[in-house]
Amino acid sequence: MHRETLLRLTRGDRTIGLDEAARVLVACGAQPRASMILALAGQEDLACEWMHGEMGEFLEAFFTSLPVHLQRTLGRRIEDLRPRWANGTSQLVARMLAKHIDDFVERDIAMSMSR
Repeated sequence: MHRETLLRLTRGDRTIGLDEAARVLVACGAQPRASMILALAGQEDLACEWMHGEMGEFLEAFFTSLPVHLQRTLGRRIEDLRPRWANGTSQLVARMLAKHIDDFVERDIAMSMSR
């Protein structure tokens, strides 16, 4: 990106496109898809907090792989999904991840105690 373009963007003299925003985020070492999805969803604070860490990397991989796995797992039933189920599904995924982390920590502790 040309220096003058970046200056006009930062001053607000020019709007930024998604492709340009992604290039800026990559140049900053951030996860572009995860950061933009969070920002577009109104979660700007989380986007800033998570963009450089493992949470940003996790979301980048999650957002990239989720559509493929939904299509593969649901097939034609994907048409049966309802938008009202999204919040409950996200809560279910969060609980499953928390349980997975707890199980992993317990196994790690048990293995270190047995040594």
